[in-house]
Order: sequence, then C-alpha cells, then structure tokens
Amino acid sequence: MNRKQIRRIAAIMLALALQITILPGCSRSYEPEEGKLSIVCTIFPQYDWVRQILGDRAESFELALLLNNRIDLHSYQPTVDDIVRVSTCDLFIYVGGESDGWAYELLKGAANKDMIVINLLGVLGDSAKEEEILEGMEEEEPEDEGGYDGEIEYDEHVWLSLRNAVVFCAAIAEALSSLDADGAEQYRNNLSAYAALLQALDIEYQAAIGEAPVKTLLFGDRFPFRYLTDDYGLTPYAAFSGCSAETEAGFDTIVFLANKVDELGLKTVMVTESADQSIAATIINNTEYKNQRILVLDAMQSVSSSDIQNGAAYLSIMESNLNVLREALG
Repeated sequence: MNRKQIRRIAAIMLALALQITILPGCSRSYEPEEGKLSIVCTIFPQYDWVRQILGDRAESFELALLLNNRIDLHSYQPTVDDIVRVSTCDLFIYVGGESDGWAYELLKGAANKDMIVINLLGVLGDSAKEEEILEGMEEEEPEDEGGYDGEIEYDEHVWLSLRNAVVFCAAIAEALSSLDADGAEQYRNNLSAYAALLQALDIEYQAAIGEAPVKTLLFGDRFPFRYLTDDYGLTPYAAFSGCSAETEAGFDTIVFLANKVDELGLKTVMVTESADQSIAATIINNTEYKNQRILVLDAMQSVSSSDIQNGAAYLSIMESNLNVLREALG
C-alpha cells in the first residue's frame, strides 16, 4: 500500500470520526473559549504570521497551532480535539497540498459553515510549483497499476519563500479584517510593517547569494527548499523530494551525489533540521577528500510549543537560514 492510498483511507476514517465527534456528549477535552474568535493554523509559519498581524489585538482571539509537537506536515493525523478545533473555528489556515487530505474531508462536514478558510496553495494560484524530481534524486516507489489519477502534486513547502510570505500575510490580514472590522486598520498597519521586514530580508538574501562564489546546494536529505532556491537562482541536488516518505538512499543516489560534490568542489552537504544526518555522512564518505561539513537549513517542519515559548519566530529562523547559506555558498 503506497503513501497516497494510506492517506485516502485515513481521510475516509477521519470523515467517519468527524460525524461521531460533533455529536453531543462525545468524549473530548477541548471546548471553544467563550467570547473569543478562534483561529487554527496547521503549521508554525502560519501561526507566527497571524501573531505578527494581530499584534495587540491577539487577546481577542484564541489562536491554536496543530503541529506543535515535532510531528511534521507529512505524517500528521488530527486528534479528536484537533477535529473539534477545526470544525468550530472562525478562521482555518492550512497548506492545501496532498499531505492535507484530512483537512478536505474535515471541512466538508465542519460545524461552522461561516468559517473563513485560507489554503496557501490556493492563494498562490498559478505561482504554485509542481513537485519535481531532480537529477540523481531517489524516486519513490511507483503507484500500483492504474494508480495514477491525473492529480497534479504541488510542492507544499510554500512558506520557505519570503516573497510568498508577503502574499500569505496579506491574505491573513484580509481575513482578520473580515472577522474583526474594528481592528481592520491595525491589521493593515501591522501587515505593512511586517511585510517591510520580510522584503528587507529578501533583499539581504538577493545580495548575499548574488555575491556568493557558489550557486549550488546539495542535500543529503529531503529537499523542501524549492521555492527558496528558485527565488534566488540556486541549483539544487538532493537525495529525496521534499514530500518523500523514503528514508534510505540507494547506492546510485549516494554515488551520484558524492560525485557531484567532487565535480563541483562543494565544501558542504546540507540537511534539514529533522535529519539524522546519516545519509549526508555517507555521501561525504564517498567523496574524494571526505572533508565536507554538514550544515543545517531549518524548514520549520518541527517547531514545537516549547520552541515558541523560547522565542521562535519565522523571521528569525529565515535570518538564521541566510547565515547558513552564506557559509554554504562561500
């Protein structure tokens, strides 16, 4: 059974669970907070963007982050409390890709029919990028015979572009203004200030990468950074696609990437924050000099509630990523 089939079965089970959960008297611990508008975000970047745009009006809202315990987008399945939160919230923000199959089913039976929904891939529209297989990349097991259903699979990691973030924040500010007309002017002002910071960091990225002698990133890991590398004209290589469920790279993939390191004279091999780095180490051990460093780019797929309490923020993580890129491309 492949990944897509598993998700479809999970979506059916979720739809059944939703019908049971919304019945009075069902066992659940979450109850909406009286007198507050409710916002549910699936991933950390959305959550932080909402915080920035709400500003001082945050106390008027109940803001929840679903993926807050280091489970990433690709392996998440909602709990009963999550189902109730989403079904009853006033604003729901999700990515909208294949990994969010559970959300489509849930929204069909949501209790709040007036809910505002922001689908990030939907907001991007024609600017959304299809999932691609890079040269040398490990391909996933093919679908069963007849399994191709004509659906386009989009790269879900849309938040890793500062330029996309500006677009998403504008959509969030508009949604908040619809929910809370009294705060509309403040939301516009907060959006303007925050968008200026995002755009300033984008300019820093352009300058740093434009001056860098190296224009290639090689990942001994999944590759969720297509939107970022496309923004700045970087050439990527990787062991797996961004949404791959594979955990072991084959011999051909390792050899291809190791040879590419040697061919290009790369001094670093990249991984994401959740990688165990074993594949990156194997690639390095198969290079000529075996002296490359492993550097970590943060894809923000495993931000926890404790990280948030300790000050994690989208902008600061993207600033840290720029420092890593300076080192990797120097």
